[in-house]
Amino acid sequence: MNTEPNEVHNKPKLVTVFGGSGFVGRAVVAALTKRGYRVRVAVRRPEVSYYMLPLGTVGQIQQIQANIRHRWSIDRALIGADYAINLVGIMNESGKQRFNTVQVLGAKNIADACKQANVPLTHMSALAADSASHSAYSRTKAEGEKAVRAILPDTIIMRPSAIFGADDTFFNRFANMARFSPFMPLIGGGNTMFQPVFIDDVAEAIALSVDGKLKSGETYELAGPESRSLKEWMIRTLEVIDRKRAFISVPWWLAKLASSIAGILPKPALTRDQVDLLQKDYVLSPAAIQSGLTLEAMGIAPQAPDAIMTSYLWRYRVAGQYSTLYRLELKDE
Repeated sequence: MNTEPNEVHNKPKLVTVFGGSGFVGRAVVAALTKRGYRVRVAVRRPEVSYYMLPLGTVGQIQQIQANIRHRWSIDRALIGADYAINLVGIMNESGKQRFNTVQVLGAKNIADACKQANVPLTHMSALAADSASHSAYSRTKAEGEKAVRAILPDTIIMRPSAIFGADDTFFNRFANMARFSPFMPLIGGGNTMFQPVFIDDVAEAIALSVDGKLKSGETYELAGPESRSLKEWMIRTLEVIDRKRAFISVPWWLAKLASSIAGILPKPALTRDQVDLLQKDYVLSPAAIQSGLTLEAMGIAPQAPDAIMTSYLWRYRVAGQYSTLYRLELKDE
């Protein structure tokens, strides 16, 4: 695979990454710098994201303040850029960060600015995107895709499933819950299917779009090699962290009631929108597989959770990385 950066006037390509300091952003920036690209990280608060700089060589990573609600800041972030990536998204609403504002209007602002600056765009959506969903998150992801496509038809859209990695909110969430709760709640019986994708595989796919290796104007679905139910992923997490917990099935109506009450809190553990999200499976669609719009079709062999999750979930074991050894010593005594 050729990973040499495209050059314009003997300078490596400059890529502006909106939302580049987040979980996905850090991996994307690392993948781009390894290729030799210059990266401009466009974030709302550059002063709290200086930890990004060591991901590249001296001067390879720039930081710039940008708020996707303010068009002028987007235009400024695109000055001199050869490519743009939009990774901005939210899972919960708070303050001025609303689903429609961020995932529809913000996406539209970036696409319009890219069109005016003649800069190609890769837009990260989600496998959950669905205009008919009861979930505002899912609907606005779909509406964001539609808005971007209407402005820039050649935009490459990435739809990842639940993303896992050291700082994920998927396996870490289950493991952290098991530290404090004697039981694990199974919303809707825990039957929702997930096909988690590794963060580095997502970053590589996005970097390939910058390389010019992917088809313009296509929507790619990014998922791992294994599909299991929510309950099965919880069981696997408990096995990795060496804890035993009881499971309690929570019917949909009760989950919706509880989440509506919890939603009043500043930082709710569960929102009504998240409950609505769990009413749909998040696995590769037959259409994406048949059309060759998957990681495998890109030449990326997706990594399985079992091979990676133990490398960061060990911290949730009773005795950390020595948990198994600790139990054996007690048994010998």
